[in-house]
Amino acid sequence: MLLLYGSVFAALLLSAVAESEFGQCGGTGWSGDTTCPSGWVCAALTAHYSQCVPGISSVASTTASQSATRATTTSAAPTAAPTVGPSHATGKTPALGWNSWNAYACDINEDKILAAANQFVSLGLAKAGYQYVNIDDCWSVKTRDASTGRIVPDPDKFPSGISGVASQVHSLGLKFGIYSDAGTQTCAGYPASLGNEELDAATFAEWGVDYLKYDNCNVPANWSDASTPPGGDWYNSNSAIRYRQMTAALDATGRPFHFNLCIWGNANVWDWGARVGHSWRMSGDASASWSYITSIITTNVQHLDSIDFYSHNDMDMMEIGNGDLTIQEQRTHFAAWAFFKSPILLGTDLGQLNSTQLAIITNPELLAFHQDTTVGTPARPFTPTSSAPTTSPPEFYSGRSVKGTHVFIINTGNATSKTFDFAKVPGLGSGSYKLHDMWTGKDLGTFTKSHTSTVDTHDTAAFLVTPARHGADVDEE
Repeated sequence: MLLLYGSVFAALLLSAVAESEFGQCGGTGWSGDTTCPSGWVCAALTAHYSQCVPGISSVASTTASQSATRATTTSAAPTAAPTVGPSHATGKTPALGWNSWNAYACDINEDKILAAANQFVSLGLAKAGYQYVNIDDCWSVKTRDASTGRIVPDPDKFPSGISGVASQVHSLGLKFGIYSDAGTQTCAGYPASLGNEELDAATFAEWGVDYLKYDNCNVPANWSDASTPPGGDWYNSNSAIRYRQMTAALDATGRPFHFNLCIWGNANVWDWGARVGHSWRMSGDASASWSYITSIITTNVQHLDSIDFYSHNDMDMMEIGNGDLTIQEQRTHFAAWAFFKSPILLGTDLGQLNSTQLAIITNPELLAFHQDTTVGTPARPFTPTSSAPTTSPPEFYSGRSVKGTHVFIINTGNATSKTFDFAKVPGLGSGSYKLHDMWTGKDLGTFTKSHTSTVDTHDTAAFLVTPARHGADVDEE
């Protein structure tokens, strides 16, 4: 989450409820309420997202490439930065799960978290491979324990404590995640972990935590980065070192943690993220809008070399079930996250999902591509025909899995007829091929030279393309 509080505040960049503290109140495609509670103002944080923040005389503006305005409190820099890497006992394939923020923001409690965990089972999500049930910001009280220094779970929200909730999640065969921040406070102003990494990591391990989302708000001035890091290597930047300290602390617990670096695409994280965590945020926070989906795809395609086993560009949490995305846009939202091998963390009230939305997020063939343990690399753009126009983001992608070659087509415009030549698909030639629709699980026939399909506006087609058997019937195109 991304915060802006003038010199002491940073503003959350997420889809909470309008007319609420930290709720969305505007942005590209926003059709909801633009008012905020008394004493709060609607601040434009990006073109995609405006949010209710505490009323102050002025709210500084920023860009996604800049860190949030630095808090005045400082935390001493280390004399030597740790170099230990993330655990490889977890995180080989991208995370599949749910996070509380997009559904509930700060309005979280034990009942809501456990309801989501139980819905993993009742809705078939666990069977489909979803495993992480993650709490986001606002789970603690505002001050650490005076005698132990530990972060204290809010007893009103979590009467069983975090360990009690984790135990109940584990009893369902699932894994449990929590949230902290590499600054002096979390984005919503709760205790964070900069300077307390070892204590907090040990606490999380004792509680049975399996996943840590580590945010980037309220960073002290002495931890900010110059325009060029030492030696030109962003791994040695102050931003990277803040995260490296938590990597080492998690490692010291002896418990495997899936570690997500919520660093908003700062400090060229895609160049060093795999040395520190399992996944890293590529931008500011998502919104339930087509403009966000296309913008994060455009960003992500520039950094596909960063993606492989234990190494995943995070395009942020799912907005399926939120806002006014069409079914076609929700299909693209899911498919793109799947074929780019981004973490897929659902972000809605699971009980409100309809059967069509559930079918999207449990599609077995897209999830199999996403979770393939033989091929760790993502699909990449390709030019489909000699005369194809250039689009931003690209519309045609191909990738490999244990099953063979896949082609994905995103319709970013209005023309619904989409053609690709087999000879243009990396790894294929100009022969005849059998096409299989990954959405429906049905074979479409055998074709030669090329294939033309109808793809609805903002929808995504997904195919498995395999060599035709000798003598098979061919549908000429």
